[in-house]
Amino acid sequence: MKACGLVVEYNPLHNGHLHHIQEAKRVSKSDCIIAVMSSSFLQRGEPAIIDKFHRTKAALKAGVDIVLELPYAFSVQNSDLFALGAIRSLEAIGVNSICFGSESGSIHQFISSYHKLAENEMNYSYYLNKSLQLGLSFPMASKNAFQELGLTEQLDLGRPNNILGFSYVKTILANRIPIEPLTIKRIESDYHDQQIKGNIASATSIRKQLLKDGKISKEILQSIPQITQESLITYKALSTLWHEWEDYFHLLKYRVSTMTSSELSKIHDVSEGLEHRIIATEKRATSFYHWMSLLKTKRYTWTRLQRIFTHILTNSGKEEMKLVHEETLPYIRMLGFNDSGRKYLNARKKDIKLPIETKLRRNQPLLLNMEERAINAYYSILPGKIKENLLKQERRLPIYERE
Repeated sequence: MKACGLVVEYNPLHNGHLHHIQEAKRVSKSDCIIAVMSSSFLQRGEPAIIDKFHRTKAALKAGVDIVLELPYAFSVQNSDLFALGAIRSLEAIGVNSICFGSESGSIHQFISSYHKLAENEMNYSYYLNKSLQLGLSFPMASKNAFQELGLTEQLDLGRPNNILGFSYVKTILANRIPIEPLTIKRIESDYHDQQIKGNIASATSIRKQLLKDGKISKEILQSIPQITQESLITYKALSTLWHEWEDYFHLLKYRVSTMTSSELSKIHDVSEGLEHRIIATEKRATSFYHWMSLLKTKRYTWTRLQRIFTHILTNSGKEEMKLVHEETLPYIRMLGFNDSGRKYLNARKKDIKLPIETKLRRNQPLLLNMEERAINAYYSILPGKIKENLLKQERRLPIYERE
């Protein structure tokens, strides 16, 4: 059986995602669609609006055949580490291709840009460091370096989906991974759109309206499938809320107020004395948004600060992150599958070399220990009995969705 991989968050799954699933199956000519999905916290350093199990169920009903978990140590990271964890997971389960959405829509532009970057690696590093020394953030410094090399003439590497797509292609080509990269053009909405504009809307605009209104409005309904509506309603009925950063504000205040600057400096991604500013602003911050506003500078983007706060919340240190990133991927975590997914697994089981983890257990790898901390942090804002019931999902077998 032929398989195509997708790298997803489904926060929440919307009509644009349905289009992606259908197009990926068409352009790859695959029998099986395998998605690797961020679990509790996402690439931009945000808590997922609903938990991974409800998003997995929606994905399986939407046409995905197997859902894997992208480990926390890779999901809340810059685009290169995010791509590394995702591509290695998909490689381990044996996909033939990956398909991603991009503003470009041309895979040739991505491949050509990679080769040009590889030929000019020393120049890229020079221009990157020059911009960083001027106090620019890494994304902006990287964009400037790409411009100096003329890469942006064929591929706009200032666009979010192009950036992620380029990281996927770079990971595949640089490591000679036998996966064919494919891309489809992102349609209608922009990744960062703040308002819903028709049937295809960004996940950002959908979340913003959901959290603002506290309900599923008519505008949201037109931009999401029925399965997402059901998962949103079901999860809120179980947990009493949809997750957002403000819910964690009091926990972050407590964490920072009880840490020394030395302890805070050991948290992953905290550097250049940022620990002192975090401690100083904690006393003045009246909300999560206010705290972020006090900290944001030209060098420290909103996204990077959110990732840092996620690592503070989960107590993720630099040393353990370094250990995890230096090791080969120790397992694949299965969240769910359907009949087609089961057929694929049965057909390819001899070729899958990594162990497939299906639930948390004793004596688990460091990577899974970190995942467990992230899970506990994610559910920590819920009342005791509700938290206990939702955590039980982690000890059960993967979701099986009959076709």
